[in-house]
Amino acid sequence: MNTKHILHLYARAGFGATQNDLKRCVGLNRAQIVNALFDSSKAIQPLEIDVSEFVNINYRNLDKTTVRELRKKSRDRIKIYNIKWIERLVTTPELLREKMTLFWANHFVCRNENILFVKKYNNALRSNALGNYGDFTKAISKEAAMLNYLNNSRNIKQNPNENFARELMELFMLGVGNYTEFDIKESARSFTGYNHDRNGNFKLKRLLHDEDEKVFFGKKGNFNGDDIINMILEQKQCARFVCAKVYKYFINDTINNKHLEELTNLFYKDYDIEKLMRYIFNSDWFYSEENIGAKIKSPIELLVGMNKVVPMAFKKQKDLFKIQKLLGQTLLDPPNVAGWKGGKNWVDSNTIMLRLKLPSILLGNAQISVKPKGEYEDSYEEFYAKSKRKKIINVTPNWIEFEKQFVDVSIKELEQQLIIAQISDGTKTYLDSLSKSSKREYCIQLMSLPEYQMC
Repeated sequence: MNTKHILHLYARAGFGATQNDLKRCVGLNRAQIVNALFDSSKAIQPLEIDVSEFVNINYRNLDKTTVRELRKKSRDRIKIYNIKWIERLVTTPELLREKMTLFWANHFVCRNENILFVKKYNNALRSNALGNYGDFTKAISKEAAMLNYLNNSRNIKQNPNENFARELMELFMLGVGNYTEFDIKESARSFTGYNHDRNGNFKLKRLLHDEDEKVFFGKKGNFNGDDIINMILEQKQCARFVCAKVYKYFINDTINNKHLEELTNLFYKDYDIEKLMRYIFNSDWFYSEENIGAKIKSPIELLVGMNKVVPMAFKKQKDLFKIQKLLGQTLLDPPNVAGWKGGKNWVDSNTIMLRLKLPSILLGNAQISVKPKGEYEDSYEEFYAKSKRKKIINVTPNWIEFEKQFVDVSIKELEQQLIIAQISDGTKTYLDSLSKSSKREYCIQLMSLPEYQMC
């Protein structure tokens, strides 16, 4: 397995390969490298922060002022959880599990302002990320965050609420056009009474659950929510729908129907997520040129990938939120139930300029030249001093760790490792014109290229 293929694998299964990753792959074949990725992600490490202050709170017994204060504290704690999640993505040894968690967060899309529910939901994604899709969906249907977000906590026998039942089929399992309005109504009845306690633990309110006969996909019975999910899983379209989402996220925005059917046939047998991902990463076509460097990095992939190359610390947490918002992806705060569209939607005239400038903004206290070789070269610090400009974002990059990581890597190898997309003739000409006397300088210049936006 050549270096380019290893870089491609780690870009899709994670956020880029470190030098240690590449060294561990020396002398190994594809199957061994893929197995190692899965072995390192067997462990499930819940993402934790202190939420003890919010346990066992009965909001109904509190005055409005206290409730407002608690909700503000909860929102602030969610911001801390956001930071912790990004730190986890940068440093985790469970690389694939965390990448899968990020993927599922934009599939089972959910937003909530209760930190207890948010933490519990996020860890449900993490623990089920490589498990069985049917079990996963059933677990999500019982999560307090989802019960609140799609109003299923208000779904009662006397007045069924169809929101969750509709999105379950439209966004989570089948896709538009593969069910009827009658199916939605009957499945909503099956999910009546689904609720939770004040700490987010699921409970079925039996007096509010509809025990009468329902008709779903032509079958009759006293169905509950799990029964509905089981019957949807019997539809091959469910496997096809989920595999299409996996294909667009991990392989290519343009789907190869032959390869999609391969994945669908495999996944439909037992809905084993790990087995599906192993098949993808071991397939010859996954490493074809049409799939390498073909996807635009999401804002989180871009930020985390840069941080793995040059570790950096934000002096103010709000700056990291500012960047996420400006780039168009704030963790734990999806735009709507459909989530982020991804692909070309990640960039527009504003975000592409920020993306290209981001390396200089974040790594601006390095000795950076932006001039072609042979011309007058000020350091970035001298430029700032002369122009009396203020830093936009206060970041401390760990250049010592960068130099340590890339000590045995040549300038040319650095280019090949940071840019896996096909480099245009114009970019080649530009790179040839630049001074290559400093790895730090060249690293920022490489990260500022349009091709670095691709993975």
